[in-house]
Amino acid sequence: MIHMNNKKTKEIVKEKYSPTLKTIKMVEKSLKEMPDSMIKISELKRILPKQINHNTLKNILEYLQESNKIFIGVKGIVWIHNDSPKLRKAILDAERDGRVL
Repeated sequence: MIHMNNKKTKEIVKEKYSPTLKTIKMVEKSLKEMPDSMIKISELKRILPKQINHNTLKNILEYLQESNKIFIGVKGIVWIHNDSPKLRKAILDAERDGRVL
């Protein structure tokens, strides 16, 4: 029997459960439009329009967290990404004026 280190095992699992762009967008949209500010993974699975594999969902959530779109805490998942043009402009204006937000 060949023993694989933990990192190699994680890479194999990620490869096996690699989500499609369509699936990533589905999860992202569901999180962005969720009725509450926080959601548990079990609740997220129920509100998704299509059922997806648990490991695939975990990989998507990991990606969304690494890209600073969600925060995963002990109590659940929170959507933190804000793509508001007004917010972006306010930040740029503050940086240009030397103000700190």
